[in-house]
Amino acid sequence: MLRFAPSPTGDMHIGNLRVALFNYIVSKQKNEDLIVRIEDTDKERNIEGKDQEILDILALFGIEYSQVIYQSQNVRFHTAMALQLVQEKKAFACFCSPQWLEKKRAQAKENKIAYRYDDACAELPAELVIDNTNPFTIRIKKPQEPIVVKDHIKGEISFAPDDIDSFIIMRQDKTPTYNFACAVDDMLSDVSIVIRGEDHMSNTPKQDHIRNALGYEKKVEYAHLPIILNNEGKKMSKRDDASSVKWLLEEGFLPSAISNYLILIGNKPPCEVFTLEESIEWFELTKISKSPVRFDIDMLRHINNEHLKNLDSKELSRYVGFADDEIGQLAKIYLEEASTTKELKAKIKPIFEEKNIPDEFQEQALLMASTIKSAPYFEEYNDFKNYLMKESGLKGKNFFKPLRILLTGAEHGPDIAEIYKHLKNYIGEIVK
Repeated sequence: MLRFAPSPTGDMHIGNLRVALFNYIVSKQKNEDLIVRIEDTDKERNIEGKDQEILDILALFGIEYSQVIYQSQNVRFHTAMALQLVQEKKAFACFCSPQWLEKKRAQAKENKIAYRYDDACAELPAELVIDNTNPFTIRIKKPQEPIVVKDHIKGEISFAPDDIDSFIIMRQDKTPTYNFACAVDDMLSDVSIVIRGEDHMSNTPKQDHIRNALGYEKKVEYAHLPIILNNEGKKMSKRDDASSVKWLLEEGFLPSAISNYLILIGNKPPCEVFTLEESIEWFELTKISKSPVRFDIDMLRHINNEHLKNLDSKELSRYVGFADDEIGQLAKIYLEEASTTKELKAKIKPIFEEKNIPDEFQEQALLMASTIKSAPYFEEYNDFKNYLMKESGLKGKNFFKPLRILLTGAEHGPDIAEIYKHLKNYIGEIVK
């Protein structure tokens, strides 16, 4: 079993989408189920509707899964297992106040040493947990032996007991902490390999320790993906527009191209342009770069342009507001100067709108428009052009400039002869 475990606390980050893609690919390769676990236990940060938005994005990108689980539905298991650990003296009630703990942290900082909880409450009797009216947390006792983690990207990593500490697994409000809920849920779902970002690396030994304390014998494998950097070489944050999957989609990047790019970076594919399904044939976790990868919007634009070129003409036309093969073929011509559907729309839309004629060509454009309206249908551009020249008496710049503006709404662009092939049936509608 594999899992993708997003939190409904904001827009999906491209790093999260990359994690989802890799989990999907490996689940297909291993022929194992992929579940989506919505980690919604932090009620204060949850945003209504974000869970459905996450599922909609997964569907848009063709990421299939067997079921959706909400972490909050497992709280009864988290509570029961925390109490089990207390009864087995593997965890204990901690009555230290937040103020006291903050004082200890400040002392450690002043002494320039890493803060570690001093186990002040570790030997209190387990009975204190039951029906106690004083606020307390539950801490798991730190391990006695190093925790060794197998990582498909980073290799084998060992964590000393002091790196893990006696950390909190249940808060004072009786809700589980992230690491405890995550460890228990992975155990309940029989997860075999956890693929996630390397920012979770410090959580991994804690989660392994929790499962070990609960007597879970299955060894979970890991793959921690290097972070994605922005153009400045810093970790991409919410301040970077391109970090948002929603923003990329709104800018006109295709899901297939975004997937292609996120699988491509930090990898060694057999080719540059591919589909998600094709990547299942060659993808290998062990070949992912150990180093951070830089997000290059220009490279994504190039990949997106290639995916647009590969679209069927009629499908492409839908992205620019039509459902017509000729308009799709016209859009393919404009792909020489556009790389996103948003840019394509900006090229195609003016063709069918009222034209803004520069003052210097106003007179010629009026004459040209009148001539076009009375012109018969011409299959070939040269016949159409020759007729207009003869009837209007215009030539040179005074002919071609107004013609281009009337047909395309722009002063520059692709060869008019190529454009005419796909607009000849719309001439009357275009030149109103």
